[in-house]
Amino acid sequence: MRAQACKPCAEGTYSLGTGVRFDEWDEVPRGFANVATNLEVDDGFGDPVENCTASTWVPLGDYIASNTDECTATLMYAVSLKQPGTVSFEYIYPDSSIVFEFFVQNDQCQPAAEESRWMRTTEKGWEFHSVELSRGNNVLYWRTTAFAVWAKVPKPVLLRNVGITGVAYTSECFPCKPGTFAAAAGSSSCRLCPADTFSGKGATACQPCEAAAYAEPGSAACKLRPPCTAEDYFYTHSACDGSEETQLTFKWAEPKICNEELPQAAKLPPSGVKTKCPPCNPGFFKSNGSACEPCPYGSYSNGSGCARCPAGTEPALGLEYKWWNTLPPNMETTVLSGVNFEYKGMAGWEVAGDYVYTVAGASDNDFMILTLVVPGFSPPPLPPEDAESKEVARITFVFETVCSVSCELYFMVGVNSRTNTPVETWTGAKEKRSYTYVVEKNATTSFTWAFQRTPYHEAGRRYTSDVAKLYSVNVTNVLGGVASFCRRCALEPAGSSCAACPPGHYVEPGSGACRPCAPGTYLRGRPPDGSQACGPCGPGTQSNKARSLCYNNCSFSLALPGRALRYDFSALSAPTAFASGPSFTSKGLKYFHHFNISLCGNHGRKMASCADNVTDARAPAAKPGSSRAVASYVCQSIVVPSDVVGYKSAVSSQPVSLADRLVGVAASPTLDGIVSPPEHFAPAGAELPDVVFFYRSSEVTQSCGAGRATAVRLRCNPLRPGTGTLAVPSKCPDGTCDGCTFHFLWETAEACPLCSAGDYRAIVGACLGGVQRTTYVWREPRLCRGGSALPQQQVSVCRSVDFWLKVGISAGTCAAVLLAVLACYFWKKNQKLEYKYSKLVMNSTAKDSELPAPDSCAIMEGEDAEDDLIFASKKSLFGKIKSFTSKRTPDGFDSVPLKTSCGSTDMEL
Repeated sequence: MRAQACKPCAEGTYSLGTGVRFDEWDEVPRGFANVATNLEVDDGFGDPVENCTASTWVPLGDYIASNTDECTATLMYAVSLKQPGTVSFEYIYPDSSIVFEFFVQNDQCQPAAEESRWMRTTEKGWEFHSVELSRGNNVLYWRTTAFAVWAKVPKPVLLRNVGITGVAYTSECFPCKPGTFAAAAGSSSCRLCPADTFSGKGATACQPCEAAAYAEPGSAACKLRPPCTAEDYFYTHSACDGSEETQLTFKWAEPKICNEELPQAAKLPPSGVKTKCPPCNPGFFKSNGSACEPCPYGSYSNGSGCARCPAGTEPALGLEYKWWNTLPPNMETTVLSGVNFEYKGMAGWEVAGDYVYTVAGASDNDFMILTLVVPGFSPPPLPPEDAESKEVARITFVFETVCSVSCELYFMVGVNSRTNTPVETWTGAKEKRSYTYVVEKNATTSFTWAFQRTPYHEAGRRYTSDVAKLYSVNVTNVLGGVASFCRRCALEPAGSSCAACPPGHYVEPGSGACRPCAPGTYLRGRPPDGSQACGPCGPGTQSNKARSLCYNNCSFSLALPGRALRYDFSALSAPTAFASGPSFTSKGLKYFHHFNISLCGNHGRKMASCADNVTDARAPAAKPGSSRAVASYVCQSIVVPSDVVGYKSAVSSQPVSLADRLVGVAASPTLDGIVSPPEHFAPAGAELPDVVFFYRSSEVTQSCGAGRATAVRLRCNPLRPGTGTLAVPSKCPDGTCDGCTFHFLWETAEACPLCSAGDYRAIVGACLGGVQRTTYVWREPRLCRGGSALPQQQVSVCRSVDFWLKVGISAGTCAAVLLAVLACYFWKKNQKLEYKYSKLVMNSTAKDSELPAPDSCAIMEGEDAEDDLIFASKKSLFGKIKSFTSKRTPDGFDSVPLKTSCGSTDMEL
């Protein structure tokens, strides 16, 4: 400052000139602010919001690590630049379950580097990132927010070597930190001490350790070498020599940190006896030398010798490794440090004859990495866009893990040298088992196995006996691959070479000709050998013209007792988004399970898409088919809304396909082993059953050996117009209760059957003015839509009430007259009966008194109709009544004058 001139820093010190660097993280450096906040406000509902004050960035010596819970951790640094400058740092971002962003704001709180806000996930160690800064005040923000996916704790973001240029000219030089040195004056940085050396603060050179001590690169002190144990060496097989023999050998694990000269130290075991080399892997043969070479195209091999494929067949190209005498040339192995996440340039896997396994690393938390690179796959017959399966190839491997602690084996897939995507993880000891992954994109693909014995770092080696073993690897349809067998193929018209069958066709075994699958079936086998490669379509589905898949044309028919129902789901074919949640985790972060459903697609074409917009800010709108998006009938992603994290758009991650194939449509709760229990949802009305769409996913996971399955239950609800509402089981807010089968209830008026004649009734009106009207109305509740319309009102001619009243009066009068006539007739008849009765009484009385026998004028048979009852004299009605009451004899009988037919004197009886 006195001379106002720049001078070089002395040896053992460094300076950035117009900048500052932060490379020591034993504690948070001065000037940094380290805060953590809740993203959710405790509103009294759901789980209580916990305190996040302890969920900050954690300094760990050479770097600082982010939080891994559901809080938001922010690391801030404010700097005032005298001139335009830059900020640079190195970072590791291995897990997209954490949202990681870096941005800069000026003194008006306006973002200055929006295009660099989202950070990309890293694949191979530390990534360098730099952003230009403007003159004036700048606030730097490193912000992370984790969210739980399948209850798995994500890996933290690591940050180191933060450098800022453009600040005021420095007036002092900074000493090199322990473990580093600066040998020359005027250094802008300090270099790490190599292995087995150390240095103190401000060192100009590193000092070597003593023979009985060791030091890792960048050490501030040396450590005594412990006695060697069995954990410090491993076994391997030597390459085949000219006599085609191999030998079991033992090697010290690198770096060698133990001392075999100490008492009770383990010695390196002697090499074993030589044994005969195993055969070559299938598709290879041994030439004049001892190395295995691939068989030429058109031939196959079981590992001993090549043979030509017979006529009418072709080699099934691929790669199959089951003998491990040497590591194949397209495989490489390395070790990623679990401490500073740098590659060590040493082998992490070694061959052992029948398998390849993980050897000892420098530390038990190192990642032992094995990578297989496939340049591409043979172009299959281009399937139609709506094909049932987009399978290009598949990889199948047999593995085993032997663990005493919580080891982890990761299987990852990378496309076109892009970031590896974790596909499956196995934790703990696993018995020998097989796993298959389907490749759906024809590109250069890498398959990576990474094994970590323990996530915790401790000095020395304690768990070297915890290993992962890979017994065999089989990749199909590899471009430029080899064949272990030949398969039948369809011949060209000339009959000399094979030709691929069109989609939906299979190869007939006898003739070798391509035959289409029968209607109602689809091609499900690869390769398409024989008619058994065609499978039947499920209920409610039909095969497309190409016979490449089965689909539902958004319609369904159901027969009920006395009624036939027809459904039309066309309005539900477009993708429909649905969010389940919010789900509250331990720290109160609100995130959603985001689902996208395309019920029947477009003639089988899957239209629902879910994307991952966390890892690449420059391409937020991922298209189906990219590595950041999946397309299916039903897909799921994890979403943190924009109003929660303060971003312009919602954060979507972990896209997963839940439904790649439509199994069938039915009104029953079970189909093809998929169960949709009705008790998962509130019971429906008894009038109509639910219609269930059953799907399967081709992606096989550790917990779902047959792949995931999905059941979408459609329920008629006239009160939910349009697309209605979607719901998941209340007991399973993630949509699944077992992690394999997902259940949805879709209530909408579009799920009601089409209206028919049984859905309305007729109301007959009164006859007014000789006209009668018949009106048709819907039955209540109306559980139908569309279909048949209500018939028009019908008008018919009728007779009025006055006419029928007149007819009734006339008929009644006639009936009354007829009844009167009949009454008179029967009264007359009754009088005659009384007369007969009286005569019989008289005859009986005369007989009892011994009267003289009657003369000839007595009533004879046949004379009834002519006899008359004659009174003594004609009297008035009053007189007749009087005489009737007075003429009664003392013995109680009435006195009635009779007149005989013979004209004799009247005789009173």
